[in-house]
Parts: sequence; C-alpha cells; structure tokens
Amino acid sequence: MRVKRIIVISVSIFILLSISLFKSTQSSILSRNSNIYAVGIDQNIIYHDLKKEFGIVLDSFKITQKRIKRNYNLARLLSDEGVDYSKIEKATRTSAKAFDIRRIKAGNYYNLYYSDDTTLKYFVYKHSATEYLKIHLGDNIFSEKGEKEIVSERTECSGTISSSLWTTMIENKIDPMMSIKLSEIYAWTVDFFGLDEGDKFKVIYEKQLVDSIPIGIGDIYAVSFTHRGEELFAFEFEQNGVKSFFDKEGKSLRRQFLKAPLKFSRISSGFSKSRMHPILKIRRPHSGVDYAAPKGTPIYTIGDGTINKKGYTKGAGYYIKVKHNSVYTSGYNHLSRYPKGIKVGQRVTQGDVIGYVGSTGYATGPHLDFRVWKYGQAIDPLKIKAPPVVPILENNQSAFETIKEEYLKELSKINS
Repeated sequence: MRVKRIIVISVSIFILLSISLFKSTQSSILSRNSNIYAVGIDQNIIYHDLKKEFGIVLDSFKITQKRIKRNYNLARLLSDEGVDYSKIEKATRTSAKAFDIRRIKAGNYYNLYYSDDTTLKYFVYKHSATEYLKIHLGDNIFSEKGEKEIVSERTECSGTISSSLWTTMIENKIDPMMSIKLSEIYAWTVDFFGLDEGDKFKVIYEKQLVDSIPIGIGDIYAVSFTHRGEELFAFEFEQNGVKSFFDKEGKSLRRQFLKAPLKFSRISSGFSKSRMHPILKIRRPHSGVDYAAPKGTPIYTIGDGTINKKGYTKGAGYYIKVKHNSVYTSGYNHLSRYPKGIKVGQRVTQGDVIGYVGSTGYATGPHLDFRVWKYGQAIDPLKIKAPPVVPILENNQSAFETIKEEYLKELSKINS
C-alpha cells in the first residue's frame, strides 16, 4: 500500500509540473511572437502562422480565384455567387465611392473568401499588380480601395543576342520590357533593328516586386552594351534635379530634336483624335500638327537620321519620312517639291532641308502636316519631352567619376 501511495503521489506531482511548464511555455510563446494567434475549439488551443493577403487572414477562409468574363459587372459577379439583392445594392453603392467600378476589366482576377458555413465574407477584385478593391460582405457592408506595397530589389542581368533583343530577354528569363528600356537609353547610339548575333549586354538595375513576385523594372543604374565589337556604356546620374544617362566620358547619350521643322507663322491645326477634315467633311483622327506657311518655305529634318520613305499619296500629297533611330520617326506631308538629289536611304543631319511647303494632296492651302511616331505609334509632336543633352557639369564631375568607377567594377564582375 505504501509503495502504491508513493507512486500515485509521484505521478500527481509530475502531472502538476507538466501543466505548469506547459502554461509557462504557452505564455512565453504568445508574448514573444506577435505572428501567432490562437483559435479556441472545445477548450483546446491550436496555433497557426498568421498569413494575410489584402488584410485578410487566409487560414480562416476557403478561397476561390476566378477570372472576369466579358460583359460582366460587379452586380453580376456577386449575383452569380448567390449574394442577395439587398447586399449587392449596398456593395455596389459603397464600391462606387471607393473605386470607379466601370474600370473593372474582363480577364482580370478576383478572389472569393468563404467562411466555414459557405457564406461569402469578402470579394477582392485585383485591378493590377498593386491596386485592388475589397468588399466586406458581413453584417456591415463596406468597400475599400487598397494598394499593395512595391518592394525594390537591386539586381543584375546579362545576355548575348541570338536573334532579336526581345527574344534574347525571354531566353534569359529577363523581363522583356528590358529591351524597351535599353532601346530608349541607346536610341541615338544603337539601331536595335540592326543588331548582330553575338552583341551582348550587362545591366545593373532595380527589380520591382509585389508579394515577392516581379512586376516590373525600376531604375536602371548602369549598362554595358557591346555592339559590333564596341563596348558602349551608359551610367545614370542626376544633374540639376534630372536623371539622365551619360557615357564613359560624361557626355549625354541623348540628342535633342528641333522644336519645329520650319520657320512658321502659326499652327493651323493640332494633334487630335477627332478632327473635322476641312475637305472630306468627316471627323477622323489628325495624327500630326499643321504649320501654316507660304508655299516654298524650306522644311528641315528635326534630327539626324535616314530617309526611309518618299513619294506621293492622294491624301498626303508629296511626303517624306525620316527614321531617326529605333524609337522615333518623323514625317512631312503636302510638300510642293524636294531638294535636288534627295533619295531613300540617304543619311541626313539635323537641320538639313528635306522639302518645301506646298498644298499637294488633301490640303486647302499651303501648309506642312508634321508627324512623329514613337515605336510606330503616332504621338503629339508638341508634347515630346526634350531630353537633356548637357554633359556632366564641372561641379558634378568628381561625383560622376566616383559613381562611374563603382559601376564599372560591378559590371566587370557580371558574366555575359
């Protein structure tokens, strides 16, 4: 009996110590780790990692992701999920205050968050990688627009041209938009439609991420682009509050266009998406700027380039086009004539005369219809941002040299 009593007492002490130790450990964990939360179920406590998205605790819901179909609006999306009309009306009204629901686009994703009793608690429409609309469908229905945080990460990439720059980016698992970025940086230096197999690049840049997923390219800090055996550098540097790219000698990689292609008295018609045509009497886009000027007024090319088209059409009359680089092309319509000897394939320098004002084609009087295309898309010539062409100033030379040398060391360590 005495032995049994000792055993019972010992076991009881052990249990009491264990309970005490458990409570002490539990208290310590909760106080140390704010990312732990407790859910009470029949007196038991279960611990989970607190994972959230859009401010919603993920472990608390059954989540379904769907894609918006064509001709669907918010009311129809909620109706398909069995939400009653009164809730849909409130959700639509509150959403309109937080977000322009007319912007909801077919093809975009939305998330549905269901509680254990299959009741829809949240609806989240993902408008972009960062922007979203969240609708609370509980007892208190309200909506809020949110922005996910963009995290920037400094990184690098490199590659060797196999066919096109775009294809090379994809082959090397680099955001293809990098090809657009590089073509803009080297617009006046490299013809990206004439790259050679074996040309190569190295880039130090900023990758943008949301929820650890890459969504785009931020600042580009330094580039080495080898074209036809020549290594061309580009270094980002801020001067007088403006960021631009400079070569190894501190010269700007940009060139500036002339403000206008001729000496003119007035602009008779501007860039428009819907202009009443003076002859055809119908509304249609006018993808250029009309400069009123006397017949025979000389027309100058706004920048260095190559004449890539020249001829006559019923609408434009005599016209000429100049391809400046892989980004910009300019066009000149309704000419009366061309300078002697000018031809397709000819190189021209900024300020060269390439034609004379006339009224050929659909024109009510002598004027120049001047157009500019960027990547093949017509843009308003008056809104072209004049890039800085000033080299590194003397008072910035020391700072530029320091940054340049650091970038050169980093670029030399990147395998191409």
